[in-house]
Amino acid sequence: MRANSNRKKPEIILRDGKPRAVIIDIDEYQGILERLEDAEDLRVLEEMRRKPLEFKRLEDFLDEYTPSV
Repeated sequence: MRANSNRKKPEIILRDGKPRAVIIDIDEYQGILERLEDAEDLRVLEEMRRKPLEFKRLEDFLDEYTPSV
């Protein structure tokens, strides 16, 4: 997300006097989505690192492999 001094402040939408929604700049929203995706990728990577590595011999893999084409 790029720094922008002209960025609008978030607008809070009230319903019955209580905050119910927020309107934010689209660039800020996209930046938030990217950070969430990065966080999810890091979580999955951490899970993968906790599992022991398993290897197959190439011959065994080729015997099991069935191309989908």
